[in-house]
Amino acid sequence: MLSMLIKPIVKLNVKQQLILLFLIMISPILILNSYGNYKAEEILKRHVTNAYVELNKQNFAIINRDIDTVNKITTTVIQNPILQQLNMSGDDPVLERVERYETIEKLLGSYSQGAERGDGIYYSLYVYDPDNYYFFAPNFPQVKKAGVYFFSKGEMPYWFEQVVQQKGHGYLMFTEKLSPQAEDLKTLTYVRAVNNIYRGAGTIGVLVVTKMESKIGESLKSISLPDGEIYLTDMNNRVLASTTNSTGEVIALPEGSEAGDPEGTEDIITDDFIYVVNNNHAFEQKLVYKVPVKALLQQQNEMKRVIQYITVAYALFGLIIITYFWRSLMTPLQKLAFFVRKYEPGNRVPETPRRGSNDEVSVLIASTYDMARRLNSLIMYKYQMEIKQKEAQLQLLYQQINPHLLYNTLESIYWKSSLEGNVESAEMIKELSKLMKISLSRGRELITLEEELEHASAYIKLQQHRYDYVFAVIWNIAPETKSNLIPKITLQPLIENAIIHGVKNMDEDGEIIITSVLQNDRILITIEDNGYKQVDYKAIDHVLNDESPNPASGYGIRNINQRVHLHFGPDYGISYGPRTGGGTVVTVTLPKSETIE
Repeated sequence: MLSMLIKPIVKLNVKQQLILLFLIMISPILILNSYGNYKAEEILKRHVTNAYVELNKQNFAIINRDIDTVNKITTTVIQNPILQQLNMSGDDPVLERVERYETIEKLLGSYSQGAERGDGIYYSLYVYDPDNYYFFAPNFPQVKKAGVYFFSKGEMPYWFEQVVQQKGHGYLMFTEKLSPQAEDLKTLTYVRAVNNIYRGAGTIGVLVVTKMESKIGESLKSISLPDGEIYLTDMNNRVLASTTNSTGEVIALPEGSEAGDPEGTEDIITDDFIYVVNNNHAFEQKLVYKVPVKALLQQQNEMKRVIQYITVAYALFGLIIITYFWRSLMTPLQKLAFFVRKYEPGNRVPETPRRGSNDEVSVLIASTYDMARRLNSLIMYKYQMEIKQKEAQLQLLYQQINPHLLYNTLESIYWKSSLEGNVESAEMIKELSKLMKISLSRGRELITLEEELEHASAYIKLQQHRYDYVFAVIWNIAPETKSNLIPKITLQPLIENAIIHGVKNMDEDGEIIITSVLQNDRILITIEDNGYKQVDYKAIDHVLNDESPNPASGYGIRNINQRVHLHFGPDYGISYGPRTGGGTVVTVTLPKSETIE
């Protein structure tokens, strides 16, 4: 049925469609005028209700924006380094505690400056202090004052644990009393737990924003309803803010606006009132408009006359608009259609036709011609990029010749040195060749443990030849681990540290043990030395795991740890510890994996 109606319309040209559009525009107004005498009341209710629905959505968006602004400010406060350093460990000097307390007080006060105008809100921080660590701070919270308040277990506000359980999610809450010591003054608060973002666990306290009813109330009072009332409630219809000073009360809503209603805006029209209810389950709030029907019906007779005037004006306006579009659009659109049908990508694009106006049609024409020119440019650009890609591939082939030439040259030098009797030099050249070959690894980042051990062995032999080191090296490699994948050049820096900081000056007493074992689904590789020097394992752990390490501490082992994290995740990496009997042991933990060809 629908297709039968659409087919004739599609066959019409643009002029005929404009005429049809005019008839479609004017017909509902004519029908409304003839039918509105006895339906004016129902139509008025519905139109006004629809307007209130849109107004309600906009009003709710403004309120949510105000709440979001407060939420962003609390995020800024939470991320402040001074606040994040607040702890109850008891290790800080009293003077440092006092300075930190005063700094946080000023920070919270700076965000409460709007209070001077009488419509401001106040930011306060509530901290659980069981050992009275901040004994000098006040513990008598006030609704109209920003500050930091510390309390013991017996002084804990009834809402504190509930906010902590939300794990940093902020929300509005109506409070009868801020704490057992505070004054009995009702207020709408925005509460949010302050989590420790640096240590990754624990809650520092709860950030409380009081007098939210004044801020939200301003947004509610900016909306004008004829003798109407506006309420912001929770899902149980308890008033959080309103235009009637009924904060904290529970209002009665008609059937169909319960807490389980679907998300979005709904309207309910009764004999006496029009209710527009906006349900937001994410914030657990409702925005309720309550408008008396009697105030609307007083305008009914006037609205009937207005509808008649609108009908005539709308018909004249529609006729003028259709005439304008008839003359202003048809010619340029026909020219544009001719160009689009004629144009082929890559062909020359003529100059853009100019029109006296700068309307959407002009923009459409100019954009179409510009798009055709950009398409030509992209075709040329793609052609040039293909040429550059071929050149880059050729250059890469040239670059790949250099490592192979180097391997072959080193091999030639090795054989020549062997034939000439320079055995030690020949061996050093051979080990250097292995080092370079495995380091490049044909561009692979992950190699087998067997290849990595070959690289490490070549490094050890090269160092022993170079410096006449006589320390012992013991290899305990489980066969089932040799095919496991490992980031290349992982073991060599760790062995280098064991030599330099462990057994370098111990001569034949020095010993390095390299072990690999399979435990469950993990590969453990350990490098032990029996060095006698004292090792600061806490500093090493700081270098490995701290987010902002000291550059003077070096980045070698840190880079190895980060590379393992990058390939296999944070559950794997390297760690240092003391060796039984003296010395140091470093452990590399990897997941069990298969060789990738």
